[in-house]
Amino acid sequence: MSTIPLATLERIQARHAEVSAAMVDPNLPSDRFVKLSKEYAELTPVVEAGQHYARVVTELKEAEALASDTTADADMRTMAREEWESLKDALPEAERTLKLMLLPKDAADEKSAILEIRAGTGGDEAALFAGDLFRMYQRYAQLRGWQVELISASDSDQGGFKEVVASITGAGVFARLKFESGVHRVQRVPATEASGRIHTSAATVAVLPEAEEVDIQIDEKDLRIDVFRSSGPGGQSVNTTDSAVRITHLPTGLVVSQQDEKSQHKNKAKAMKVLRARLFELEREKLDSARASDRKLQVGSGDRSERIRTYNFPQGRVTDHRINLTLHKLDLVLLGDGLDELVSALIAEDQIERLAALDDQQA
Repeated sequence: MSTIPLATLERIQARHAEVSAAMVDPNLPSDRFVKLSKEYAELTPVVEAGQHYARVVTELKEAEALASDTTADADMRTMAREEWESLKDALPEAERTLKLMLLPKDAADEKSAILEIRAGTGGDEAALFAGDLFRMYQRYAQLRGWQVELISASDSDQGGFKEVVASITGAGVFARLKFESGVHRVQRVPATEASGRIHTSAATVAVLPEAEEVDIQIDEKDLRIDVFRSSGPGGQSVNTTDSAVRITHLPTGLVVSQQDEKSQHKNKAKAMKVLRARLFELEREKLDSARASDRKLQVGSGDRSERIRTYNFPQGRVTDHRINLTLHKLDLVLLGDGLDELVSALIAEDQIERLAALDDQQA
């Protein structure tokens, strides 16, 4: 029995026809035409998938009727049975494709993202691992044609990062990286370990959809902006001028500091970008009861016992504990090339769970 949400499909088909008719209006303003064109392009694949599914169902019924028609020519009945078998095999895939397209979209999926990585338990080794993770995402972004802009970084004494924040810009960044949020654990022998003993360290990753000003309206009176002298490296001008910026969002208590740029204006702009992303995530959490209301629950505390993924260097493997997937290609994953296999598996598992929920609703 089909579990296609027909009411949803009919609503999309009606809207597609409505948009199509509106676009041919010669008096349509250009900005309105652009908006409708984008909506039309988004709806068209869904409508086409619906048409393909309907066509398979119709042809399947016709083939079945002809195959069972005792008055028909024997050769025609044989051909009809063969066609029926072929269509019967094609129907599940056509149905699954359509159902995937009809699943509710995460409005943030097409957005760029803010990536935050923080060293957790493990001291200098955790900071080194945070650096490894950041470079992995940098390489993955490069392979997909995305742009990475460093927003802020706090270096550790032995290399790596105590904390690093970056903006990753491109189409569908958040859709592919949103399942990276959580605690990542590493098991390896630190370079400073003389006895060769394996240490376990951790780093937290948070991926937030990058919010535009139209997504989050921030009232200036809700902000307290403090400027201060940078304490980090950066040259004489950074250390002797009040270029660093700390922004406090009074209603939520969120605090963002930025001091990497020599310009106070640039530091404020970067800090506002991070603040908007964090406020946008808070709004998303309020709207989605399935998500944790406290952002700390998303990424965990950084303790060794909490993890979504383990990177085991002695065995050369990476294990994602949410989907019980182990890849024996640690080097490729850290180079970015192998990460896509993990990302795609997580997305596929999410789709399976959402399809199952849809089937339960339609049952």
